[in-house]
Amino acid sequence: MLDFLKRQKLQRQGYSCGKKRRESNSSEWADTLRTSPAVRWFIVALFLFTLGILVRYLPEGAAFQELQPAGMGMVVLLVLLPVSLAHFKLNLRADYERNSRFILLYGIMLLHLTLLQGVWTVGRINSLQGSFLLLLAPVSLAPVLLTLLMGKRHGLFAVVYVSLWGALLCNWNQALQFAIFSVVVGTFSVWSVRRLRKRGELLRSGFYIGCAAFLGVTVLRLIRPWRFDLAAIDWQALAIEAGTAMLTGVFTAMLAGGMLPVLEAVFRVTTTISWIELSDLNHPLLRRMTMEAPGTYHHSLMVANLAEAAAESVGANPTICRVCSYFHDIGKLVKPEYCIENITGEENPHDDLTPSMSALVIIAHVKDGVDLACRHKLNREIIDVIQQHHGTSLVYYFYRRALDQQEEIKKAVAEGKADPVDVPEVNTSSFRYPGPRPSFRESVIISLADAVESASRTLSKPTPQKIESLVEEIIRSRLRDGQLDECDLTLRELSLVRDSFTKTLRTSLHRRIPYPDEKDGKAEEAKTHTVRLDEPRDRTESYERPRKPPKPAPKTAVAEPAATATNIIPMPVKPESPPAQDKSASGN
Repeated sequence: MLDFLKRQKLQRQGYSCGKKRRESNSSEWADTLRTSPAVRWFIVALFLFTLGILVRYLPEGAAFQELQPAGMGMVVLLVLLPVSLAHFKLNLRADYERNSRFILLYGIMLLHLTLLQGVWTVGRINSLQGSFLLLLAPVSLAPVLLTLLMGKRHGLFAVVYVSLWGALLCNWNQALQFAIFSVVVGTFSVWSVRRLRKRGELLRSGFYIGCAAFLGVTVLRLIRPWRFDLAAIDWQALAIEAGTAMLTGVFTAMLAGGMLPVLEAVFRVTTTISWIELSDLNHPLLRRMTMEAPGTYHHSLMVANLAEAAAESVGANPTICRVCSYFHDIGKLVKPEYCIENITGEENPHDDLTPSMSALVIIAHVKDGVDLACRHKLNREIIDVIQQHHGTSLVYYFYRRALDQQEEIKKAVAEGKADPVDVPEVNTSSFRYPGPRPSFRESVIISLADAVESASRTLSKPTPQKIESLVEEIIRSRLRDGQLDECDLTLRELSLVRDSFTKTLRTSLHRRIPYPDEKDGKAEEAKTHTVRLDEPRDRTESYERPRKPPKPAPKTAVAEPAATATNIIPMPVKPESPPAQDKSASGN
């Protein structure tokens, strides 16, 4: 409220236009809910309460009911929960401390178990066989969803614990079979969708999952008496089970595909499929950049190539690096003419500004980029990269220019040509970006790629040695300045990033052989040009056609007797010899 009143006052005084940039900063209350341990334990209690309701209404013959008279059912149920929490905290610590990811993981597993209970309840009412109930169970739902939303490790985490909890919900005589079946099919589900890049491929993965489920059930039926018995196979029932497995797999994939957009919007998670959709260069901001800031657009493409290759070398997400690189400089669309890559003529608008004002204009592209990203509803990772890709680094060019101007005025004061009051004060803080510094791997890689690509344009004659020393110096300067203190990249990974940058720049800044002068080529062509007989007569080009030399005048000779019809002897005509070939023109 106070900020609003201050803006109104400045607007009345003529010092403000009344507009305010959009910001992505969240409130302290939201941050507390996002990381509070109390919220996390409340989620655990709610999960345990819902799981207790599921086992409370299990029919007689369920595995939990068979273990419960000895008190083992509740013990197994209660032991699995802290084991899963310890596993989650040790192997997936970054997501464990984010309550939204905590809710997403355990919520999807709870939904998975609820669907299993519902399917088995319907199957028991209709007196379906045990193997048929296994095929109807959507055992791949949680692994598929968590692999697409959070990654392969989260999908395998779900495979283990939904198999163990699900074994407590099924019939006692099928508990072991279900656990084996669920682990095998769930692991295959994670493998089939781990590199999914299009939504249409999800149905194909569902078909493959159905095939795996059918094969798993068939093998379990064959080895149930612990020996193969091919003669006892009911081929008609086998065909029905095959169709059921395919339909279950496809239905599970369709259900997961329908839930993905909702889960992405609610939990602010961006899947690989959504990242690939965001990489479309027809986005309105990128189309504006091609027209209003073409130099910045080309710079962004080069940064994307550098960052993607470096991300692959250290195991980061290359798709995130490419997409965020496209949008990291969209703030330059506000004042594209003040960015050096968009200045085409000899006039530089910074020549009419003081160094501090020029630095202020350049620094403002970060906040302008966040404003444009919020306006176009880009996701959180892109906004973070826009804020962090310069960190708190120094706008060194204008800072050095301000120091030079300060020294000039000090010399003028020493010579008595200026007043000491005119000496400007140069503060380093006025020439630094507001930050924050890069905090995750992809942001660090893009930040380094941005600096390396910009500096590589200053090399007049790029050689492999110059490129390698340039990349090395930029990374070392960022380390000395503390810009990489908040990321988890090791020195070994930084060396891999350096080698990747060097390799990519060598291919993009390669040299070409000098071509001969075009004028000399035209002159040589004019000398050796010959006119073809099939050339059109109305050609506008004029050629120097070779002319036949004039015939010499006939010499006077002694008169011979007139030829008569009887003394004419036909003489063989000697063929005209071809003209001598110009070896210099033909190249021989």
